[in-house]
Amino acid sequence: MDDNGDAPISEDDWGAAIAEQEKAEAAAAEKSEPQPTAAIFKEFSGKSQAPETHNDIDFILDIPVQLTVELGRTKIAIKNLLQLAQGSVVELDGLAGEPMDVLVNGCLIAQGEVVVVNDKFGIRLTDIVTPAERIRKLNK
Repeated sequence: MDDNGDAPISEDDWGAAIAEQEKAEAAAAEKSEPQPTAAIFKEFSGKSQAPETHNDIDFILDIPVQLTVELGRTKIAIKNLLQLAQGSVVELDGLAGEPMDVLVNGCLIAQGEVVVVNDKFGIRLTDIVTPAERIRKLNK
């Protein structure tokens, strides 16, 4: 017995206690280290980190855009604009039978012809503008 009345501690007991303390410290250190964001996301979502290509476009599919079908354009002086009344005819630069321009947010994406379906106007696309053509037109 030692001076306190306890049983003497052997070297093996000290070694076991030190090993146990080191294990506890290592476990505490692992818990306190910040996890990478991807690991946390994976932990909460239950999904793998690898992105799925078909889901990448899903983020933009519900974004609204302005689709415009343009019959033609013209420039008119303000004095002539002020003289317009019901029944007035405004001449446009588009020709009858000429394809109409289809614009998305002001950018030409296609051309087509006017159709009537159930008393409503529509447009049948006849030509889609390729991305290369769109870029070429932007550079003009």
